[in-house]
Amino acid sequence: MALLDIIRPGNVTMPEYYKQRTEQEMSRRIGEIKRAYGTDLFIPGHHYQKDEVIRFADTTGDSLQLAQVAAGNQKAKYIVFCGVHFMAETTDMLTHDRQMVVLPDMRAGCSMADMANLTQMHRAWNSLVSQFGDNIIPLTYVNSTADIKAFVGQHEGATVTSSNAKKVLAWALSKKARVLFLPDQHLGRNTAFDLGIPLTDMAVWDPEQEALLTQRTPDEIKIILWKGHCSVHEKFTVQNIRDIHVRDTNFRIIVHPECSRDVVAASDLAGSTKYIIDTIASSPSGSKWAIGTEMNLVNRLIRQHPDKHIVSLNPDMCPCLTMNRIDMPHLLWALERIEQDDPVGVIRVDPCITRYALLALNRMLNIV
Repeated sequence: MALLDIIRPGNVTMPEYYKQRTEQEMSRRIGEIKRAYGTDLFIPGHHYQKDEVIRFADTTGDSLQLAQVAAGNQKAKYIVFCGVHFMAETTDMLTHDRQMVVLPDMRAGCSMADMANLTQMHRAWNSLVSQFGDNIIPLTYVNSTADIKAFVGQHEGATVTSSNAKKVLAWALSKKARVLFLPDQHLGRNTAFDLGIPLTDMAVWDPEQEALLTQRTPDEIKIILWKGHCSVHEKFTVQNIRDIHVRDTNFRIIVHPECSRDVVAASDLAGSTKYIIDTIASSPSGSKWAIGTEMNLVNRLIRQHPDKHIVSLNPDMCPCLTMNRIDMPHLLWALERIEQDDPVGVIRVDPCITRYALLALNRMLNIV
């Protein structure tokens, strides 16, 4: 489900006067509403959210973790998800119909998820099946739209996270001779490489050209990578690593596997957001780290670990722009509209899409 598909006439734009309210006033009002609703209100916050939002979160985590925690919360009538739209979609699919999932700003999308839409997926699949027959299975990163997850579920595939991608990819290769991995080519490439698959056995599917970019014969290809990427993680470069080491060779480099293959290869460690957080937390006092991931999280880790020297791998990096659309004014607006019994930003995934998307999600959970 693309971002435009979930923006409906009833989802109005936040009034301008919210931007004129003071931080103190907004903080007071959010606190009042949270106290008034008690357990009827649950606010999950993604690790990449701004501090002004994360301070009000009832729990923090990555996208699937938050959706699963929300699904386990049977008391909340309203789940105000501070993240981006594909995360709120997953939360809606995993929670009960009597629970309402709200995204404070419907413009909070994900550029990576929007790099694969259902029309492109149908065309890609038809072309690839014509080339490879039925000996291919799709895997989609959880950072994808609900209808992409549903397509994958219908075609025997599964979702993956950055934490479990190796296990799920190994499972997929035990089922079929080759895998279509979408929408992030870098996570797919890094995962396949870690499983011992040569780069030469991988090809890229370009959804714009509707073409497989390779010089290899079909029999030589094991992994087909969708030409998509994270707009944040793709900005980290090998030159950034060189620049850090020019300053101080004692810095260890840790990056997210959504970074390009050459950056991951040049780093000391690579892993999911949770892996990065846990690694920094368990590292010795005085250790030096350059982190290649979203800037809000890096800044939070710097504040949480003053005994360690932590910097962003790219000093010019900006926070995720779409994630940052969720701010204190939008959070307050969403809560006040709930209070007025006229909620905005309500996320409802079609039951048919939900049915097949959950097949993909549950296959993953059964594998790991």
